[in-house]
Amino acid sequence: MPHLFSKSRIVANAGFNRWMVPPAALSVHLCIGQAYAFSVFNDPLTRVLGISAPAAEDWKLTELGWIFSLAIVFLGLSAAVGGKWLEKVGPRLTMAVAACCFGSGFWISAAGVAWHQIWLIYLGYGVIGGIGLGLGYVSPVSTLIKWFPDRRGMATGMAIMGFGGGAMIGAPLSVLLMDSFKSAISVGVMEAFCVMGTIYFISMMIGALTIRIPPQGWQPQDWVPPTVSNKMISQNHVHIDQALKTPQFYLLWLVLCLNVTAGIGVLGQASVMIQEMFKGSVTPAAAAGFVGLLSLFNMGGRFFWSSASDYLGRKTTYFIFLAVGALLYSLVPTMGLLGNMALFVLLYALIMSMYGGGFSTIPAYLADIFGTRYVGGIHGRLLTAWSTAGVLGPVLVNYIREFQIANGVAKAEAYNVTMYIMAGILLLGFVCNLLIKPVHEKHHMTHDEFDELDGSYPADEH
Repeated sequence: MPHLFSKSRIVANAGFNRWMVPPAALSVHLCIGQAYAFSVFNDPLTRVLGISAPAAEDWKLTELGWIFSLAIVFLGLSAAVGGKWLEKVGPRLTMAVAACCFGSGFWISAAGVAWHQIWLIYLGYGVIGGIGLGLGYVSPVSTLIKWFPDRRGMATGMAIMGFGGGAMIGAPLSVLLMDSFKSAISVGVMEAFCVMGTIYFISMMIGALTIRIPPQGWQPQDWVPPTVSNKMISQNHVHIDQALKTPQFYLLWLVLCLNVTAGIGVLGQASVMIQEMFKGSVTPAAAAGFVGLLSLFNMGGRFFWSSASDYLGRKTTYFIFLAVGALLYSLVPTMGLLGNMALFVLLYALIMSMYGGGFSTIPAYLADIFGTRYVGGIHGRLLTAWSTAGVLGPVLVNYIREFQIANGVAKAEAYNVTMYIMAGILLLGFVCNLLIKPVHEKHHMTHDEFDELDGSYPADEH
């Protein structure tokens, strides 16, 4: 059995169709993308004891909010720690461990619901499930980049698009299962957790068992590698530990963190924001439709922008995210004051497309800067920026809003200052992106270092 998951076992045979790899990646990302839909469980979880209405001993929303936050924090931490391990053992074993963690996270959480012990849900979905999220997120990325050196952005966009679209499957599936299992003595969450843990485990294991890595020296037929004249696409490799000694890593960390902070902060308040800015014109059902539309643009942007970056260049693509994004954020309050809902929705949709595009473009950006050999591990460490932004963004939006309302600002205008602050955050990211240059040659790995660390030197890199 251990041999089945060994890295040598998953080297593709001659003639293997590389287009078989994206479905394997999607089978994982569409599962772990369920994290974006976890909020559908919040209301039922406040009624586990009361069933029809919250009982005195039922959990509060403030307690439940930590489940998602813990999952995102451990996503970043596990990706950072597990990324280096991924490069050593390969994507199959990493994806299998991710499947075990994510699936068991649901099962442990089900026990937490059954025994009404919230710490078990924190441990299950938050910690163990969060580890599954992180390992599952990074495991297919470096493999796709190696299979698609000619279309790095498109390749990563295909997988990470799945993470953005996972909520579109997870949300209705969760509601369907809870409706099927709910009764006079159950809200259906425990049973839904058990079923979803099983479904996701099986789907992710299918992806793990079908993933393949290219043989040494492989490259697409008739593909000509980029010339060295393109300084922003390195022909060399930087070791995962050495990458942390470069200014480029920290600049890219800030670029991702600032882009995500702005996007995730307003994403969490989208439904409330449109109802308060257009009070009386938007029903809760319409607001839910608005959030669904944003999910579509979030998902579509992941594929569109990362694919476009293959032609525009990664640095230019991020310039668009940060400069145009800042302009769009600054225009949102104006649309609210003018009562122009159509333009408000359009601006928000474009913002969300670039928010999603930031996630899918960053792995290809890292491969351009640091080479492909350790991109999975470097990407994992960079995802700590997501963990940071996952806390920073919502805190900024929520506390600024509360401060504004407490000081007499109308709810319809309470987000204006927030939007301008988010625009400023993106402009700071613009400056960080401007400062990114090619890595100094002193950080590049030598032929001897490849031999010593890995026992081989990729033939296509000589």
